[in-house]
Amino acid sequence: MSLEEKVKLAAEALDARAVEMVKWHFSPQTGCKFWLEWADKQDWNPLEEIKSFSDISNKFPNFQDEWLRDLQPEVWVPKEYEGIPFNIFETGGTTGMPKQRIGWDDYKVDYSEFSETLTDEHFPRNHYWIMVGPTGPRRLRLAIEHLANVRGCSCYFVDLDPRWVKRLIKNGQGDQAKAYMEHVVDQATTIMKHREVSAVFTTPKLLEAIAERFEAEGSSLYDAGVRGVFCGGTTMNPQYTRFLMEELLENKIGFVPTYGNTLMGLAKHKPFEPEDNFSITYHAPQPRAVLRVVNPDTNEPVEYDEWGRVELTTMTKEFFMPRFLERDEAKRRPPIDPYPWDGVAEVRPFGAMQKKIVEGVY
Repeated sequence: MSLEEKVKLAAEALDARAVEMVKWHFSPQTGCKFWLEWADKQDWNPLEEIKSFSDISNKFPNFQDEWLRDLQPEVWVPKEYEGIPFNIFETGGTTGMPKQRIGWDDYKVDYSEFSETLTDEHFPRNHYWIMVGPTGPRRLRLAIEHLANVRGCSCYFVDLDPRWVKRLIKNGQGDQAKAYMEHVVDQATTIMKHREVSAVFTTPKLLEAIAERFEAEGSSLYDAGVRGVFCGGTTMNPQYTRFLMEELLENKIGFVPTYGNTLMGLAKHKPFEPEDNFSITYHAPQPRAVLRVVNPDTNEPVEYDEWGRVELTTMTKEFFMPRFLERDEAKRRPPIDPYPWDGVAEVRPFGAMQKKIVEGVY
């Protein structure tokens, strides 16, 4: 089947998904309180007027942060999930009330599917992983542990509080931020020296710090037994990606960049080809979630290889979130054979070229 045919089929599947999920979330028999009450206030009927994904892009306004910050979590419970205890996951919230998303099994679906993209060479089964990153109220800890378990592995954890790091940096307390980072690296390297660990999930800056610690002691991540690395964070430009792959991982350790969050799930990266020149492109877990790169003034998609703001639409039975403007910007990239829909490339904080962004340990 040609790429053009795959793109057409993926678009048809997306349209069908859009209709199905709108019917689910806006029908009195299955919908949640928030969307049923929201629809009652509109002068149009989503059940009748949403016939494709483009209708969602054209008819729904941007989903608002405040809806997840200000409202009690039960307003998002679909009727068929009533009475079933839910997880509460947080995202953001460096200051003030964080956004909260409830859920049941979406993260398991996302990460079980992601497991199929991993190789046994770099992520051997029935072994041990370590995650060095935010746990606490975020779904990432449960997601990484589930991914490890799917592959027959168990996972060690070193907690990180990015909110504290950002506060220290904003307050000009760089020495304390550095000390906290050293504390996290101490914990991670201690485990890696005394336990068998073949896979690491962490942020780019922490990966660099951990690798430098081993190097200072005359060793390396590869010598320590690491064979695969997941690297999640916002900014990994081509120059930095090349440094990670060639210098830190010595072209011997499998490198899997990840882009995901509590509201979307987990996007998969385009397999690296020489012509990419270390530019990372991510493709959303469509049709459960859709990423568009739009002009922030018109909300229309930009041309391929142009910069724009990342817009996310999530469509599962657990959660419907149309047209949420992420705090990220990226280049729009065309569909590829494994993922026949648009991708987002070289993701970085929105407005990164115009103002200083505090990313902390990311």
